[in-house]
Amino acid sequence: AASRHLGFPMPELPEVEVTRLSFADRIAGARIEGVAIGKPLRWPLGCTGSDLAGRQVRGVRRRGKYLLLDLDRGLLLIHLGMSGSLAFAPELPPAGRHDHFDLRPSQGLLRLHDPRRFGAVVYAESEQSPVAAKLLGHLGMEPLSEAFDLAQFRAGLRSRRTAIKQVLLAGDVVVGVGNIYACEALFLAGIRPTVRADRLTGPRVARLHAAIRQVLARAVVRGGSTLRDFSNAHGDSGEFQQEATVYGRAGAPCRVCASPIGVMRQGQRSTFFCRNCQRF
Repeated sequence: AASRHLGFPMPELPEVEVTRLSFADRIAGARIEGVAIGKPLRWPLGCTGSDLAGRQVRGVRRRGKYLLLDLDRGLLLIHLGMSGSLAFAPELPPAGRHDHFDLRPSQGLLRLHDPRRFGAVVYAESEQSPVAAKLLGHLGMEPLSEAFDLAQFRAGLRSRRTAIKQVLLAGDVVVGVGNIYACEALFLAGIRPTVRADRLTGPRVARLHAAIRQVLARAVVRGGSTLRDFSNAHGDSGEFQQEATVYGRAGAPCRVCASPIGVMRQGQRSTFFCRNCQRF
């Protein structure tokens, strides 16, 4: 089971966090023995595989949807893109056509599997280096950390004249609230997805702030959402989708008022909502 991929189409913050938790403790302290690189990914690695040999993995963090492997010198930034997944195990089968990056630490093998090759593994000398700043510098507040400040969240929304759902997805006010969890948080807060962000009152912003925290934390506890093949390094699928209130439930009765759940397009995404519970 340990060799199953940690995959999820368009992984959102909970799935990335579940991925991190499922292998971080097993790779921490390991020394890199080798790197194998397949077809080019979205961005170049930025160094050769031999440059990484001998370095030690100190730990694994997450920033938005990026996994950060801290090394004793520099760090690796991993993004799963649209179809990427990670697997970590003592041994894995020979790399297949969609396996594009193998990192062999002394404690196993970490593999990036990515059919569409929109994912990336990028080396940076530090988190402040230009390549890391370009990828991470525009990201908003971390919703599951103490840095998710209510006053700053309110100020960020006040400056946006677009629909609140689109602001949440943009990721520069608060990071990692993707489509599934934006729909769920807006329902929990009782906010219509199309209302302009700058028109939300203070109490409604506070409800949304709390709802984002609650929904994302619950999703991590439930192992993320499995809509196709998401599983962690232990082979366990996510279960949050089983308790979703609106996402993917178009036409089904609202769990609160029994009205049919509606669906509409916002940008390139489907938005699920309750017309009765989310009037304002």
